[in-house]
Amino acid sequence: MNRLGKSSAVVLLCSLMLMSGVGTAEAQQKGTTSSAKASSTKVSTDPVPQIVRDVSASVVGIIGKDALGQSNSNSDRYNLVHGTGVIIRADGWIVTNAHVVSGLTNAMVVTSDGKSYTIKKVFKDETSDIALVKITASGLTPAKFTKSILDTEVGEKVIAIGTPVSFSLRNSATVGVVSGMNRGVNAAYRLIQTDTAINPGNSGGPLVNMKGEVLGINTMKFAANGVENMGFSIPSDTVQYVIDQLMKYGEVKRPSLGLALEESWSAIVGLPTDDPLTVTKVLSSEAQAAGIQEDDVLYSINGITVTNIVDINELFKKYVPGQTVKLLMQSDGDIVIRSIQLSRQGLMLDEESEVKI
Repeated sequence: MNRLGKSSAVVLLCSLMLMSGVGTAEAQQKGTTSSAKASSTKVSTDPVPQIVRDVSASVVGIIGKDALGQSNSNSDRYNLVHGTGVIIRADGWIVTNAHVVSGLTNAMVVTSDGKSYTIKKVFKDETSDIALVKITASGLTPAKFTKSILDTEVGEKVIAIGTPVSFSLRNSATVGVVSGMNRGVNAAYRLIQTDTAINPGNSGGPLVNMKGEVLGINTMKFAANGVENMGFSIPSDTVQYVIDQLMKYGEVKRPSLGLALEESWSAIVGLPTDDPLTVTKVLSSEAQAAGIQEDDVLYSINGITVTNIVDINELFKKYVPGQTVKLLMQSDGDIVIRSIQLSRQGLMLDEESEVKI
């Protein structure tokens, strides 16, 4: 699995219209008039071109120097990387991927009308791979995000708009379908899977439905020999959750159980399962106060069954640190309910790949 990442970096057809001398001038004139009428009355039934025109006004290119990956020669003006962003407010707020702006210096935003702006502020959340950037601008065109990702169906047509491979290819559009929903692959939250062509530089760009609504922010793809058209987008509900947190706090204040949890084998390989999670470490004072011990198993949180870490992350979008939740657990062979106050330790990985949450 690769992040879409930041991207580094005529045939002239001449046709000679041969006019036939057959027929009268009057017949030629009638033919021309008839053709003109047909052209003027032709109506496209494909909504894609209009959607691309409408949404492109809200899509920007992001470009700068990669301070983390550049050579010792800081004077190399061509050592640039780029990605894509989506305008969310008319006063210059733009959402993109965290990996697009990580380590980016001298960063600029270029809007669809060719205007350039220096990025003034950056707020990012590595866990979700979402970032906010601020430019000094007004009168921009915000994108419209879907109100409910639950209305999205597998198989419906979608459009990706972004800046693939070269910055000169800004606002390129590709069309595909939603291949799957609620995909838990190499990410903290569930993703939308699509076969729409997305390439390095598309990161941070929108995946748009046929209503012109942003379903998600493109974030990664599978890239390997024999693998084709498997891209992933962060759903709009997760994007909005992170945006709200970054706008309010400048960071995402995630709640935590204060536990290191191990998923079952079935959950790890993606099999349908009701197997619980196993506690491998008790990390917080709140978890210790709740009486939780190593080797306890966790079945549900506030009555919602959880079988993997993504389940917990999705559930915790509704909670904040300091709130109390009830855990249905098994401890020493007994089924028990533990009340625990959520802490703020967040999600980490240790050397043994235990997930701490």
